[in-house]
Amino acid sequence: MKLKTYFFLLLFIIVGIIDSAYLTYEHFLQVIPPCTVNKLLPIASDCGKVLRSSYSVMFGVPLAVFGIIQYFLLLIAIVLMIVYRKKIFTYWLILQSLTGAIFSMYFMYIQIGILKSICTYCTWSAIISFVIFFLVAKFFSKEKFSLRLDIIAFFYQNIMKPVFFLLDPEFIHNIMVARGELIGKTFLKNYFNWKFNYQSSKLRQKIYGINFVGPVGLAAGFDYDAKLTQVLYSLGFGFQTVGTITNIPYEGNAYPRLGRLPKSRSLMVNKGFKNNGAKAIVNKIQSYDFKIPVGISIGVTNSKDINTIPNAIKDIISAFKMFEKNKTKNSYFELNISCPNLVNTDLDFYKPENFKQLLQSVKRLNMKKPVFIKMPISVSDKEFTALLNVLIDFKFVKGIIIGNLLKDRKSRLLDKQEVAKFSVGSFSGKPCEPRSNELIKLAYKKYGNKLVIIGCGGVFNGQDAYKKIKLGASLIQLITGMIYQGPQLISQINLELEELLEKDGFKNIKQAVGYERN
Repeated sequence: MKLKTYFFLLLFIIVGIIDSAYLTYEHFLQVIPPCTVNKLLPIASDCGKVLRSSYSVMFGVPLAVFGIIQYFLLLIAIVLMIVYRKKIFTYWLILQSLTGAIFSMYFMYIQIGILKSICTYCTWSAIISFVIFFLVAKFFSKEKFSLRLDIIAFFYQNIMKPVFFLLDPEFIHNIMVARGELIGKTFLKNYFNWKFNYQSSKLRQKIYGINFVGPVGLAAGFDYDAKLTQVLYSLGFGFQTVGTITNIPYEGNAYPRLGRLPKSRSLMVNKGFKNNGAKAIVNKIQSYDFKIPVGISIGVTNSKDINTIPNAIKDIISAFKMFEKNKTKNSYFELNISCPNLVNTDLDFYKPENFKQLLQSVKRLNMKKPVFIKMPISVSDKEFTALLNVLIDFKFVKGIIIGNLLKDRKSRLLDKQEVAKFSVGSFSGKPCEPRSNELIKLAYKKYGNKLVIIGCGGVFNGQDAYKKIKLGASLIQLITGMIYQGPQLISQINLELEELLEKDGFKNIKQAVGYERN
C-alpha cells in the first residue's frame, strides 16, 4: 500500500512540475497559452485575463516559479522520506502538502472571486496540490496525528511549562484538575478526544475481565478527589486510578506538599493521602459511568489516632466496605501499603506478619473485583520478595503496582541542591525508574505467571514504557512524566509503543510482556 502511495504522489508531483514549468516558460516568452473560452460558463475560462493580472506575480516573480519550487520541495521531502525513513521528513511532506493546498485555495479564490475568470493550467495545478494534500492526509494519518502531538508538546514545554513552573505546584495542580473536571462535563471533551486521543488495537488487552483500551494509566496520587474520571479517556489514557482514598477525610500534610526538581526530572510529594474521604468519593462517583476502567486506591487514614496495626486494618476495611456496599462502578481496587509520608510511621505493612494480617481481613470481604497491591521500591530485594511470598497466597490479589515513591534523599539520581530545598517528602519520576525496573524484573521472574504487574516510575516516553513491558509489566502508570512532558504524552507513548511492537514483530502488546525477563 505504501509503494502505491509513493508512486501516485511522485506521479502527481511530476505532473505539477511540468504544469508549472510550462506556465513559467510561457510567461517569460510573454505568450498566453491556448485556453478555451466557453461563454456558457458563469465563470469565464480566460487564461489571458488571469495570467496578465497583477495577481499572477508575487515580489516580481511569476507564481508559476513558486509552483515549481513547491513541487520540487515535495519531491525532495518524499525522496528523503523513502531513503532515510525519518519522521522529520514525513513531517516535512505533511507540512509542505498543507502549504500547497492553502496557497492553491487562495489562488482559486483570486480567480473565481476577484478576477471572475479561471486559467485552465492554473486550475490544474491547484487540483494537483489538493490531490497531493488529500493523499498525504489519508495515507499518513498516523504521522499527521504524531505531528499534531509534537506541536502541542513544543508549545507546552517551551511556553506553558516555563510559566507553570514559576507558580506554586499545588496551585497549578488544583487549577488544572478543576479545568479538567469542567471539560469532562462539557462538549469540549469531544474536542480534546479528537485533538489528543490515539488508540490502537495492538495495545488493547483484556485482563481479569477488564477491557483496557490502552496500556497507559493515571497513577494514584493525582486525581485523589475523582474529578477527572470523565475526561482522561480523551487524552489517550487506557485506565486511571482514583485516590488514594481513606476512610476518613484528610486535608493533607503541612506545606510544602508538592515541589519540583527539574534537573532530577522529579517531584517532591508530601501529601500524605490528601483526599475527601471514602463517603464523599462514593457520593460523587456512584452514578458515574466510565469510558475506561477506573480503579479506587485505598489506604489507611493519616491520623495520629490510628496508631496500631489492628486499628489501621479496621480503618482500611471500612473504606473498602463503603465502596462495596454502594456498588460503585469501579473496575478494580488498589491497596496502597507503601505511602512514605504518613504521620504514624510505626504503621508498617512492610513487615510480612502485618501485611498478612491485613490481607486476611480484606479476604473476608469476599470482593469480586480484582485487587492490586501498590508496592514500595525503597526496600531490599529480600524484603520485597517476602511481601510477594505473602500476597501470592491470596487469590483475590490479582496483581501488583511497582511502585511507589523513592524515600532515599541521598540517591545519586537526585540533584543534591534540589533535594536540599525540601526537608520533607519523597520523590517521584526518573529517580524511581532504575529500582522500579529491577523490581519488575524480579517479580516477573518469580510470579509472572500468577500476577499482573503494573509498572510505575520514570515513564517519560514510549521507550521508557516499553522497557517496563519487556521486563514484565502488562500495564503502565504515570504522573510525573505528564507534568514535565505535557498532556499529549499519553498518546505519544501509545503511538511509539505501536511502532516499537511492529518493529519487533509483535501483533499485540501481550506478546511483548516479559520478553526481556532473562
